[in-house]
Amino acid sequence: MKDFSNLKVALVCDWLVGIGGAERVLLALHQLFPQAPIYTSQYDPKAIDWFHDADVRTSWLQHIPKGLRKFLPLLRAMSFSHLDLSDYDLVISSSGAEAKAVKTDSTTIHICYCHSPTQYYWRRYEEYIKSPGFGYFDWLARLGLKLFVKPMRYWDKRAAQKPDYLIVNSTFSRSEIKRCYGRDSKVIHPPVDTDSFKSTDKNRSGFVTAGRQTPYKRTDLAVKACSKLGLDLVVIGDGPEHKKLQAMSGPTIKFILKVSDQERNNYFEAAEAFIFPVIEDFGIVAVEALAAGTPVIAYKAGGALDYIVESKNGLFFPKQTVTSLVQVLKTFRNHTFNHEFIRQQAKQFDTKNFVDHFTEFINSVDNIE
Repeated sequence: MKDFSNLKVALVCDWLVGIGGAERVLLALHQLFPQAPIYTSQYDPKAIDWFHDADVRTSWLQHIPKGLRKFLPLLRAMSFSHLDLSDYDLVISSSGAEAKAVKTDSTTIHICYCHSPTQYYWRRYEEYIKSPGFGYFDWLARLGLKLFVKPMRYWDKRAAQKPDYLIVNSTFSRSEIKRCYGRDSKVIHPPVDTDSFKSTDKNRSGFVTAGRQTPYKRTDLAVKACSKLGLDLVVIGDGPEHKKLQAMSGPTIKFILKVSDQERNNYFEAAEAFIFPVIEDFGIVAVEALAAGTPVIAYKAGGALDYIVESKNGLFFPKQTVTSLVQVLKTFRNHTFNHEFIRQQAKQFDTKNFVDHFTEFINSVDNIE
């Protein structure tokens, strides 16, 4: 076991203006290296209060309104490309966009936890073109993407060659990194706070889904399927698709915009199943449902393939269509699930295991002293 106390370590992330999987990874890394400064493009402590004890160092992009973050990929690329961290022994970036491009030299080891190839250039390019999510400025976002996608794909692929090692969150992400960047990577599943959930013996009823309501999340499949079958469904979250989802929902669909963490956990623990209709690189929210002892009904693709075992802790529907999901929902109650077994199985994704696996990886790198 190497002694990390003498290492000069820096952490890097794309931005800190909200809570998501990348921020959860960064928090675990911050707990592992609490003295390491965190370099990022923009930081909003009101939107994410996890790093009040950290030395967060922002770029000049901090002076641009946080609401314009989606407009800034070219500027972020420029900013991170010029951020020289060669004075550090170890740099760890948590990135799904531009932060992996930081400068280091041969004496610095750079490990990138790469959540996915930058989505607006690669796998979800067509989705971003169709629905950029900029409101009145959608036309400008489409124009910018079409003009710059080819040179930015080239830049992004080059930036992905800079880290010495790539770690990814799932076998699906590993295949995407290989396809887009031509690089091999190591799978370490992201941290999930499994201890905050309980398995309950109370009667479970109805279904639940949660997440930001954007087109690619395909929450519409859950709403339409449960409406068609007259099944109770709680939809937790908000986003640009919210009104559209409300308009297509039947009387058995309940929308909840905001809940505390504990309230959300209670909904997960009380549900018969969590519906997960999206292709995600991993899908922390689905594993959180498993940590509540709740089986997951998932579209058979993406990160879900790493943690859903058919008829053990959930079910798959094979096509990303309402008809396919309806067919599985019709037969769901014919299956019996052991909620405590599901909860125990989810513990393999606990934060402690993430830290242990990450530490083990660092120890395996020969030239980190």
